Amino acid sequence: MQAGTYKLGVARTDDAQRRALRRIKQWTRERFSLRDNELAMVTQEDTRIPGAPPVNTLIVFQCADGLKRHYRIFKPAVEVTEDDLPPSWMRDALVTPEGFQCSCC
Repeated sequence: MQAGTYKLGVARTDDAQRRALRRIKQWTRERFSLRDNELAMVTQEDTRIPGAPPVNTLIVFQCADGLKRHYRIFKPAVEVTEDDLPPSWMRDALVTPEGFQCSCC
């Protein structure tokens, strides 16, 4: 079974993917000036949307204002570079409105 696939509901990852997820999380914390007590989460997911790239990286963070922000990078975590992250001035544009739902997120 390849890294990132699921068996019995458990995500399987390899060392390179785990390192990439930690690196992206650190970049996100630095880019958006997150404090230690502010949430930052990075996951790699299989895409369920026809025509979309098969694997993507989802970044979610929540600042002291309590608003959740998220964005998706349409490539595996090991391929993500720091330049793939949005600029810090887009922080408020990444807010997920309460009750927001879409088929890709």
